Amino acid sequence: MSKKVYTFLANGFEEVECLAVVDLLRRANIEVVMVSITNNKYITGSHRITVQADALFDETDFSDASLLFLPGGMPGTKYLAAHEGLTTLIKNCHKNKKYLAAICAAPIVYGELHLLSGKHATCYPGFEEKCMGAIMEKNGVVTDGTIITARGLGFAIDLGLELIHILENEELSNQIKSAIQHPNASLTEK
Repeated sequence: MSKKVYTFLANGFEEVECLAVVDLLRRANIEVVMVSITNNKYITGSHRITVQADALFDETDFSDASLLFLPGGMPGTKYLAAHEGLTTLIKNCHKNKKYLAAICAAPIVYGELHLLSGKHATCYPGFEEKCMGAIMEKNGVVTDGTIITARGLGFAIDLGLELIHILENEELSNQIKSAIQHPNASLTEK
């Protein structure tokens, strides 16, 4: 079965956190659909970069989702947390043991839904209290069961590589790590 990731965009999202992860997943030939939670496919990030989403939330069937990904950024994270359709989707995916990933401030969306209770997680410093019930770690990327969290933009590439490892395998993740010249890759001269 092919893997499919849905990434959710709201105005004020953190552009690099989103696009670095989407780029890496697509390099791994994992299908990624960028979904606007607004009624417009053009979404402007927190640094005034406008991105075109692939789909609108209300027009998308998420039944084939392998993983839901929430990029951080403010006020984008607040808009994600306030979107009733998205929060219902997240709860249903969690109940059905599908993967949930979030970076920077976005883990608070899972925290506010009480999905992090007893789970190891990380987030952007200062948002820990909103990750209700989580066992907070300082690591850049933390995976606990079906929930994957990352601290912030500086760990976006590591998050993308972790998601490739989870959805596909470690070998493919390492191949892409080497191809993008990641500083922790085992680089070989050709």
